[in-house]
Amino acid sequence: MNVKHHLGFDSEQAVLRTSIAVTTVVAGFGIAFGILSGSFSIAFDGIYSLADASMSVLALVVSRLIALSADSSQMSGKLRDRFTMGFWHLEPIVLSLNVTLLMGVSIYALVNAIGSLLAGGRVLEFDFAILYAVVTLITCATMAILETRAGKRLRSDFVKLDAKSWVMSGSITAALLIAFCFGYAVEGTRHAWIAPYIDPAVLAIVCVVIIPLPIATLKRSLSDILLVTPQSLKRHVDEVAAATVARHGFLSYRAYLARVGRFKQIELYFIVAADTPARNIGDWDRIRDEIGEAIGGEGNDRWLTIVFTGDIEWAS
Repeated sequence: MNVKHHLGFDSEQAVLRTSIAVTTVVAGFGIAFGILSGSFSIAFDGIYSLADASMSVLALVVSRLIALSADSSQMSGKLRDRFTMGFWHLEPIVLSLNVTLLMGVSIYALVNAIGSLLAGGRVLEFDFAILYAVVTLITCATMAILETRAGKRLRSDFVKLDAKSWVMSGSITAALLIAFCFGYAVEGTRHAWIAPYIDPAVLAIVCVVIIPLPIATLKRSLSDILLVTPQSLKRHVDEVAAATVARHGFLSYRAYLARVGRFKQIELYFIVAADTPARNIGDWDRIRDEIGEAIGGEGNDRWLTIVFTGDIEWAS
């Protein structure tokens, strides 16, 4: 049996639905065991998972809207009329919100961990804590592996970010497991005084490590929101446009580019001499097809506009 197909990993929305279900279970498991063991680090792990699940729900909604916009026949008339350019712009907004929320939760936990260390730590039930860490680590590792593969196959930023969240959650849990095993080992020995400090200390270390991890995703999503032109895309489009100008004897061109999540918007204006011999519409469309094929990436996530004009003001 194909495990990924059985789990519903054959589409972006199916992956996110599975992840939400598993994350919710893990979150409830963590909060319950955090209370039973007296561990704020375990409770944080559960709350972190719960925050991640809430963002996954939002990502699932946006993913569904993007899928609907690719097939306008399935959209309601009101949505189609009000969002004529689709819902691609929501993707980087959700990614930014997701990263900001998770970083905020981690910063809050770091502050509490430092406060607990200064107050003398806390006593834990290490047997409950170890059981939680083992079960959760296995779950996180499994989901991280499956989602990483699915993210590459589906080319989905939502799935890739969700896979990173599972890696981060697994890293937190692995650190907790090591610390809890050490705490269990020193109980009843002359080093038992260390035990109350283990939970807040490991939580502080984990927070310091994971807070910077999503910064790259935040940087890219903010760039998309601000419509910063990707330089690799600009170089490629400039090469295609310059070759077109040389091949067809145009005067020059203007290119306007933006990336919003998976959506690429490309507008090309070619300046044609006023005395250029007349061509029929079929000839101009063949040139457009030629340019589109050279740029590549044709699909629902590419918005390509090609204009030919003798008036440079139309291109400015």
